[in-house]
Amino acid sequence: MIVVYGLIVLCFIVFIHEMGHFWIAKACGVRVESFSVGMGPVLFHKTWHDTDWRLSLVPLGGYCAMKGEQDFVKAADDGLNTITADPDSMFGVKPILRAAIGFAGPFANLLFAVIAYTVVALAGYTYYSAGNQIQLANELYPENESAAASAGLLTGDKIVEINGETIKNFSDIYGFVALHPDEDLLVTVERDGERHEYTVHTAMADNGAGKIGVVSMPETVQQYEAKRYSFFPAIWHGVKETGSTIALTVKGISLLFKGAKVTESVSGPARITTMLGSTVKEGFSAGFRTGLSSLLQFMALISISLFIMNLLPVPILDGGLILFSLIETIFGISISPKVRIRVQYIGLAFIALLFVVAMTGDIHYFIGLFHGK
Repeated sequence: MIVVYGLIVLCFIVFIHEMGHFWIAKACGVRVESFSVGMGPVLFHKTWHDTDWRLSLVPLGGYCAMKGEQDFVKAADDGLNTITADPDSMFGVKPILRAAIGFAGPFANLLFAVIAYTVVALAGYTYYSAGNQIQLANELYPENESAAASAGLLTGDKIVEINGETIKNFSDIYGFVALHPDEDLLVTVERDGERHEYTVHTAMADNGAGKIGVVSMPETVQQYEAKRYSFFPAIWHGVKETGSTIALTVKGISLLFKGAKVTESVSGPARITTMLGSTVKEGFSAGFRTGLSSLLQFMALISISLFIMNLLPVPILDGGLILFSLIETIFGISISPKVRIRVQYIGLAFIALLFVVAMTGDIHYFIGLFHGK
């Protein structure tokens, strides 16, 4: 059932993305020929308002097929330097409108993330975490190095601040350190009623996250209640949380160029589906409010990842369409069909490479689970 839950949630996120394209395409006068939830062979379809609505066999993704999307391919095959298109087709509208259609899908994911974080802020949630008292990891695992131990921290210390940020529990420690790999952190600890400051240089885990070589004290685990907001402050919190997640996601991508293992950092559809399903099952088993908040936060994170990924200026992604459309709008030129074909091959190669990397990471992940790692 974990996989089923994950697929349902993943399909919903893609549905939101494709509906963004759908509504703006219709608003710009472009005919949407078909809209599918799922990929592959069509299981069920019904034509409504000039669009063929479909439910397809493979529950991964979906599509919004607009009239004339491939007109540039036909033009290139015919040896034409311009694209001949009907007024209600993708290449029959102004380039700026094509850019708007391309941006609408990622923007729908961004808007969903804001809504999701807003609902979480309104509902609140409870969570469990160990306290801020730490144990040095190298005392439990002598083969591992501990940056905290090298800096002078001791088992039993309570980390109360990192770079001036208040630390309440081990979740705060993990969350802050994970986002600052290969950096100097000013760590304030409480020891025997006195405060001491240490500079700890974080190491980088294979997945790009920062680590300082400390573990939690299981006996200090307790329940915490996240702050709940009223309506308008919740909306503002949702906007800020979305902005923070975008910044952190971009930073995470940059870590790929600093030595993080790509196969550990990039998740494919199998791993994402499993993680989504586990979030649904485990979250709601702890209570409806906790389950809803956990699920919405995870969905928001994936939606923001889709927002950023699709805006990359890569042909066949939304970002490629937006880039070409803006170039045509700003410089008043028409990009030839042959150029579009050539750069599309580059885009296909990039996506294929990314898919292989993601699937390799998924295989390593599930092999690790099988061996209990």
